[in-house]
Amino acid sequence: MAVCLEVALISGKRAKVEAEPSWLLERVRNQARCTLGCGSGVLLGPSGDFLAKTASVADAGLRTGDVLTLHIGEVRVAATQRAFAALLADGSVATWGDPNGGGESGHVQARLQRVREIQANDESFAAILQDGSVVTWGCADGGDSEAVQERLRDVAAIQAAGFAFAALLKDGSVVTWGDPVNGGDCSAVQRELVNVQKIHATKYAFAALLEGGPVVTWGSPIFGGDSTPVQMQLGSNVKGVMAAGFAFAALLDDGSVAAWGVPDTGGDTSSVQDELENVRQIQATDGAFAALLEDGAVVTWGSPEHGGDSSSVQHQLQAVILEQLRQAIQANEGAFAALCSNGAVVTWGVPAYGGDSAAVQEQLMQAQQLQCTESAFAAVLRDGRVVTWGQPGAGGDSSAVQKQLENVQCIQASYTAFAALRADGTVVTWGDPACGGDSRGVREQLTKVKHIAGNQGAFAAIRLDGSIVTWGEVDSGGDSSAVRDQLA
Repeated sequence: MAVCLEVALISGKRAKVEAEPSWLLERVRNQARCTLGCGSGVLLGPSGDFLAKTASVADAGLRTGDVLTLHIGEVRVAATQRAFAALLADGSVATWGDPNGGGESGHVQARLQRVREIQANDESFAAILQDGSVVTWGCADGGDSEAVQERLRDVAAIQAAGFAFAALLKDGSVVTWGDPVNGGDCSAVQRELVNVQKIHATKYAFAALLEGGPVVTWGSPIFGGDSTPVQMQLGSNVKGVMAAGFAFAALLDDGSVAAWGVPDTGGDTSSVQDELENVRQIQATDGAFAALLEDGAVVTWGSPEHGGDSSSVQHQLQAVILEQLRQAIQANEGAFAALCSNGAVVTWGVPAYGGDSAAVQEQLMQAQQLQCTESAFAAVLRDGRVVTWGQPGAGGDSSAVQKQLENVQCIQASYTAFAALRADGTVVTWGDPACGGDSRGVREQLTKVKHIAGNQGAFAAIRLDGSIVTWGEVDSGGDSSAVRDQLA
């Protein structure tokens, strides 16, 4: 005899489903979705508990008249350099791409339920579950947390370095795993890691900001794991920490700055120390830092190729909007671009990589977003148009799709290609075809898109219904056909 159920959304909208006792709850959910016209989600029982989609109506003890809730979660995608992991609406996870880079999670798949958040380093993933425990997979440098698994309880947040992870527990302590030399082993400073507020990471080291201002560092001494040279300054007056690729910079209470790590990539402020007064905010590229002063001036230091030398455009850098976080300053492997408050864009560094934007400077007015590949830049203007410059094959030449680049909301990048999301939910791509610059094979599916994620060689687009479309280099996750059923 059929069981008559009601499935309700949080909004109050309801759908009736007549289900046989043998039906799996996944079938009940999908039928309700079709009737309600909504995306994927997870079913909650009459008492509010999660119902496994693989259980039957009979197994769940459901009866006629029961009211179930369809909880619609937000689909999110995390990426290593060559793989993707999608956190689905029901709290499960689907992975694809290079198996050695986190694209294969079969051995932990049964544990990947009720996932709250996913973090990624270069080659592995770490998932925080709703109960505060952690599941890891991918390369051994971060993908294997067995040695610390018993301590990974009540995890509040996870920070990733290149080949290691650091978990901040709710009690303010820290647990690390991965490459021991590059941040996976914090035993030397374990006793100091109490009342930790936030953890930051360079490529090979971590820095923990403690309650009251002290900073504790570990990992590769060369790349920021050793803060001994500035430890006196980092006593108890640190307002915040910023990490570049190979160095840290701390903003102190008095408006000055202390930096450590590789000197040539921002770890040495001696050349600009007299200028670093009344600093309001610090931003970082892979190899340099930029400080916004209270009077609107900008001071830069570190690798010239990554923006550490802005002397040639200093007069233009009086109104850079550092408050816009990563969108205000972008740097690729050889050049730097800064977004100013009047919408203009200032560039410097290797000319061929976008450090010289003279050819498009007249078009670069009223810009509102910057994005970069390894050797090119793209700017979204306030009217939704797009301007590109830099290496043509890496996205610096968008002439082939320029007519389509209208009403653009945002842009994402792979290593050598761009993907633009338009206001109508469609996607336009250009640049290196092998890295996602050619999306013709999935064009019909690229509609009603709300978000795009990219890694080194591929893209993943999340649609309004929660489904995911991928394209680009197969080994980097451009082909998700093996998990298509999970991503539907």
